[in-house]
Amino acid sequence: MLKNHVIDTPDFPKPGVMFRDISPILADPQLLAEACDAMIAHVEMSEIDKIVGIESRGFILGAAIAARHAKGFVPLRKAGKLPPPVERAAYKLEYGEASLEMRAGQGRVLIVDDVLATGGTLEAAIDLCQRSGYEVKNVTVLINLSFLNDMKWRGEKIPAPIVY
Repeated sequence: MLKNHVIDTPDFPKPGVMFRDISPILADPQLLAEACDAMIAHVEMSEIDKIVGIESRGFILGAAIAARHAKGFVPLRKAGKLPPPVERAAYKLEYGEASLEMRAGQGRVLIVDDVLATGGTLEAAIDLCQRSGYEVKNVTVLINLSFLNDMKWRGEKIPAPIVY
């Protein structure tokens, strides 16, 4: 049912890219709760201390999950958005390159993002969390564009409530 609320926008942010707009899910409290619950159905939340949300829609979903489960929230930001000191990881996107930054910390984390496309962002996030002192216990996404990636976490495909 969640997939029915995703709006496909062709050629955004550049030609050849199909943008998956989750705004209708975010705007509806029942759908947002359903999405958050579905995203963590495979996660043992007692093993999680903090939620790491990847900028920017991962912030929204991650913060919602953190609030629902009384966990801390750690932002994983685009380069230049956090004051130093920060750790940085560069990665390739479906349509370019970028860098992520975060502050050092500790604890067992669940990494949250909205869409898994080629896997570059999520792989960089895992590496960055580990280099920053966190123990990555699990990862989750709302949408897995499985035709673009074969990414696995601990030998399993990345689960998602919405799969293309």
